[in-house]
Amino acid sequence: MGNLVEIEVKDRIGHIRLNRPYKLNALSRELVEEVIQSLNSLSRDEEIMVIILSGEGKAFCAGGDIAAMKNLNDAYEVAKWIDFVSDLSKKMIDIDKYVIAAVHGYAAGAGFSIALAADFIVADENAKFALSFSNIGLIPDLGLIKLLSERISPQIAKEWISSGKVISAEEAYSNGIINRVSKGSVVEEAVRFAEFIVQGPSVSNKYVKYLVNHVGELHKETAFMQENMIQAMLLQTYDHKEGVDAFFEKRTPQFAGK
Repeated sequence: MGNLVEIEVKDRIGHIRLNRPYKLNALSRELVEEVIQSLNSLSRDEEIMVIILSGEGKAFCAGGDIAAMKNLNDAYEVAKWIDFVSDLSKKMIDIDKYVIAAVHGYAAGAGFSIALAADFIVADENAKFALSFSNIGLIPDLGLIKLLSERISPQIAKEWISSGKVISAEEAYSNGIINRVSKGSVVEEAVRFAEFIVQGPSVSNKYVKYLVNHVGELHKETAFMQENMIQAMLLQTYDHKEGVDAFFEKRTPQFAGK
């Protein structure tokens, strides 16, 4: 079976590929552990500006591994399992670096959850996002309800979830769920999309991700204060000074991440 995750670093982009194609990259314990370890490793590498998460084979991720879940004997074991798998969504949201989900085939159930946990989604034109939970009498997990409801209206979120909706790439794009639709290689499109991140200032991008992810939790005055304090710090960075110099010298800034 080989490694369940393949890692590659190229042109300041860290690639994580789910490599369980014979199971449509369904989330087993071992696969989740390896992805979390990979995210930790790549997020610590200062040369990497962005991470692209993709899947090998016919699908991005077909959701949770049903065979593995059948072996859970009671509510306590089930709760432990769901908490464990949810750590993957939390890790994607919490790391400093931007994460792009490059989706082809199906992102179903928990696979849709982890796509939504990414900062950006680039999807193949034939990709499908499946909310199949209601078909088996369940609700979404791994943060899907919150992450989806932050992107679309509550009325549409409830309709999609309760009807077991399968969403096309076109519909997902028109509803603001994904950033790009690819007609060719979705990973290559994700690399092209990542250009503004690779060439941009990593320090300020780190704080943009943090502030946007948490702004809904903040009182207005707290949000203003956080922005102002971070801005005061960023005004002292090399990258800010480089950006100003490049503006006046009419050249492209060369940010250094400091």
